[in-house]
Amino acid sequence: MNINLKGNNSMSKMMWAGRFSKEVDSKVNDFNSSISFDARMYKHDIKGSIAHATMLGECGIIDPADSKVIIEGLNGILSDIENGTLHFDPNAEDIHMFVEAELTARIGDAGKRLHTARSRNDQVALDIKLYLKDEVDEIAKLVRELINTVIDIAKQHTETVMPGYTHLQRAQPVTFAHHLMAYAQMLTRDLTRLADCKERMDVMPLGSCALAGTTYPLNRKRTAELLGFKDITMNSLDGVSDRDFCVELCSDISMLMMHLSRFSEEIIMWCSWEFKFIELDDAYSTGSSIMPQKKNPDVTELIRGKTARVYGDLQTLLTMMKGLPLAYNKDMQEDKEAIFDAVDTVKLCISTFTPMLATMTVLKDNMRTAAAKGFINATDCADYLVKKGLPFRTAYKITGTLVALCIEKNTTLEQLPIEEYKKLCETFDNDVYDAISLDTCVMQRGVDGGPAPDAVKRQIAELEDRLGGINI
Repeated sequence: MNINLKGNNSMSKMMWAGRFSKEVDSKVNDFNSSISFDARMYKHDIKGSIAHATMLGECGIIDPADSKVIIEGLNGILSDIENGTLHFDPNAEDIHMFVEAELTARIGDAGKRLHTARSRNDQVALDIKLYLKDEVDEIAKLVRELINTVIDIAKQHTETVMPGYTHLQRAQPVTFAHHLMAYAQMLTRDLTRLADCKERMDVMPLGSCALAGTTYPLNRKRTAELLGFKDITMNSLDGVSDRDFCVELCSDISMLMMHLSRFSEEIIMWCSWEFKFIELDDAYSTGSSIMPQKKNPDVTELIRGKTARVYGDLQTLLTMMKGLPLAYNKDMQEDKEAIFDAVDTVKLCISTFTPMLATMTVLKDNMRTAAAKGFINATDCADYLVKKGLPFRTAYKITGTLVALCIEKNTTLEQLPIEEYKKLCETFDNDVYDAISLDTCVMQRGVDGGPAPDAVKRQIAELEDRLGGINI
């Protein structure tokens, strides 16, 4: 987010300057300032201040007339910021001081009453919760769009056979729909984690003040109601020093980025000539400065790289918080750049990844050709013998010997003559070829959670129903 900073609201003294006999060194001011990154919370700061002023007036803590003037002044500041006539002052210590100073400059002494029964400690905790609640909703919306895109593609490919892998070796045949739905399941878990995180975030800290609450008769639940919180924090020390919600959200984003990175890795492989399972649209690819034949999946490579960046943000938050005594410490100012970066990064990645996925071309014939190689029907060959009465370990050894024979003769299980089968085990008959065909291998795996078309269709229907019940 770009923040427009202009020196239009000079503050010769900080709000807290009464205790000090000299001005703070300019380098310390620059070092201490957070306006360059916390200005993005201006709407949430003003929203919180309007609710606080409303409650103060309703409780008679300040004159209701002053409350009304304060609210009008705050709404005017919000309007002027959004229409571009008011710019953030780079000399302001933070967004909270900027808004309060601007308010006082506009309405006089009434503006000085806004901070009654409030500290920047509980104010900043409020602002970042309000901000992140909105951002969680935005991220969740993007995740839903991605899940729906994955489901839409899966519905088109319930019978598209491809090799499934373990250890990056061809293992057993699956369908492309089944493979895609694995990511839909991961992303749905990400969505539930975001919902859980928002649920725990939904308690209002305002009224905790600096650390010990206040002697004023606040109605904290009224403020929470005005701001859309379900409840209030019940310990003032915890209210101002809690950043669990930042760590938890960054952890959830990190897992989401991990899933995007794994998906990206597969797309990178699938685009290569060695696989050639898909082709990305030109709008989501780049070329080489020297090799004219190249078509590079840069979007997915960047997502892999940006995943490491988000992991770094999480490590920053965890390390920042691990040694802090109660209550607020200035170290906690470092929470914002880390969590803001994680939020910005995941939103950018998903909003680019989703249309890239939606516009890719699936090369079904190449997938099926790959599935026909690598003896991925060997398990089905062993199962054929088990269904005829042999113990699985015996059937496993016979099938392994058959695979070795095929490799020696440069052939496949489907092409190996029945005579060769019978040399190893008289139980084999011509029906083995039907049992080991790719279509049979896939179609018979109809157990819930399996790759058979009907099973995948059930999975899709179940997931769509589950998505409707995730409230975020």
